[in-house]
Amino acid sequence: MSQPKQTPEPASAAYPSFLPENTLLLNAVGEGIYGFDLAGNAVFINPAAERMTGWKNAELLGKNIHECHHHSHADGSHYPREDCPIFNTLKDGIAREIDQDVFWRKDGSSFPVHYTSTPVYKDNKLVGVVAIFRDISIQKQTEASLRQALSQVQALSERLTSENHYLQAELADKSGDMGISGKSPAIQEMLKQIQLVANTDSTVLICGENGTGKELVARNLHRLSHRRDKPMISVNCAAFSAALLESELFGHEKGAFTGATHRRKGRFELADGGTLFLDEVAELSLQAQSKLLRVIQEQTFERVGGSDTLKVDIRLVAASHHNLLKRVEQGLFRMDLFYRLNVFPINVPPLRERLGDIPNLVADILPKLNHKLGKKIRAVSQKGLAKLASYTWPGNVRELQNLLEREAILAQGELLHIGTMPSTSPPQTGALPTLAEAEAALILRTLKQLNWRIAGDKGAARLLGVPPSTLRSRMQKLGIQRQAPE
Repeated sequence: MSQPKQTPEPASAAYPSFLPENTLLLNAVGEGIYGFDLAGNAVFINPAAERMTGWKNAELLGKNIHECHHHSHADGSHYPREDCPIFNTLKDGIAREIDQDVFWRKDGSSFPVHYTSTPVYKDNKLVGVVAIFRDISIQKQTEASLRQALSQVQALSERLTSENHYLQAELADKSGDMGISGKSPAIQEMLKQIQLVANTDSTVLICGENGTGKELVARNLHRLSHRRDKPMISVNCAAFSAALLESELFGHEKGAFTGATHRRKGRFELADGGTLFLDEVAELSLQAQSKLLRVIQEQTFERVGGSDTLKVDIRLVAASHHNLLKRVEQGLFRMDLFYRLNVFPINVPPLRERLGDIPNLVADILPKLNHKLGKKIRAVSQKGLAKLASYTWPGNVRELQNLLEREAILAQGELLHIGTMPSTSPPQTGALPTLAEAEAALILRTLKQLNWRIAGDKGAARLLGVPPSTLRSRMQKLGIQRQAPE
C-alpha cells in the first residue's frame, strides 16, 4: 500500500526550534537578517534589516521580499526572480556569497550590499533560507577613492618620470646661473623688455641670429614669471621630422604608429602649468602649425592616434633666427600663427652690435671653463681682449664660448692669450638662405632679367627648365608677385 503523500513542512514550522530561543541574539546583531520559507516568503526580519531597508517587519512577513528589495539591478534594469542567488539557494540548497549587488529601500533608493544566502535544513530536508547582509556603501566609497587616488598617483608618476627625462637631458650641458651678461644699451633695452613681459601670460617671440642666446632669454622669462615653480619644457622644432615632431609636441597613444609600444605624453602635457619653449618654430610643418594654432587658441589638443581632447594651461615662448614675416610672404609660415606668436617680440642683438660687452661675457665664461676643464685661468690678456673686440663674430656668443674653450685647453698659465683669430669677413645679417629662399631668389632674378616673361622660347620657364604652369605654381607658393618690367 502506498504511503500517503506528505506535503513539505513550511519553513515557518521549522523556525520555532531555531528562532525563539535566539531571537534576542538575532535582534542584537548589526547585520540584516531575513528568513525565507520554501516559497520565498519572509518568515523573519530583524531590526537591523528594518533600519537598512526602511521596510518594517509587519510589512514584509509572509510576502515575497524579492519584489520589495531586490527587484532591480544597480543600473535600474529588471532583476528576474529566477536569477536571484537567494532563490537559487532555495532550489539547490547551495550556499552563496555575493558582494556585487544592491538592495532597494522602501523610499526607492538603493545601497550596495554584501550578503550570504545559507540553506536551512530540518531532518535532512531543505526547509528555508537565511540571508544575512550588510551595507557596504562606505567600503565602496573608500575603494573608489583609493582607485581615484591610485590613478592620480600613477598619472603624477608618469608625468614626473617624463619631466625628469626631459629636464635631465636639458640640464646635461647647462651649468652656472641664468644671468645675461652685458651693459650695452642694446642689452639693457632687451632686459627691460624681459622684465615688462615676464610675469604675464602673453606669448613671446624671441628673434635673433644663431648663437645670440635666445634660449637664455626664454629661461629668464620663465624664471621671472609666476610659473617659475612649474617646469619649462623646451623642444627644438628643427631636430625632428614632421611626423615625429607632432608626436613630440602632442604625445601619442599606444599603437598610433609603428614603434609606439606604449602611451607617451607630449611636451604640451609636460609643460601644463608652466612654460613651453618652441625653439626654431619656423621649422614646423604647415600641418603642425595648424595644430599649434588651435592649441594656442583653445588650449586643447589630442594625442596622435587618440580621440580624447586634453586641456592644458601653458605659457608659450617661441624663437627663430628666420624672418617669420618673410616666410609668411613665401607661403612657408601661416600668417594667423605668426600674429598669434608675435604678441610681444623681443630681439636679441648680435654680438657684433655690442662688442663692448665682451669683457663682461669673458668674465662670466671663464669660471665655467675652469670648472669644466680643471683650469685656473684668471683673465684674458689686454691684447687678447683687443683681438676679441676686433672680430665680427658671425657665430655670436656661442662662437665666443667655443673660441675661449679652445684657447683655455691650450693655455699653460693663469692668463689667457688669444692666438690667431678666424679670418675676418663682412658682418653677416642673417643665416644662410633656406632652399625655399634660394629658389625664390633665383626665380625672381630670372624673371627680372627676362622682363617677367614666363612662357615661350625666351621665357623664364624655358630658361629654368620647368613647364610654365609649374613656374606659376612655384611663384604663388613662394609669394613672388609680378612687377612692372624694369
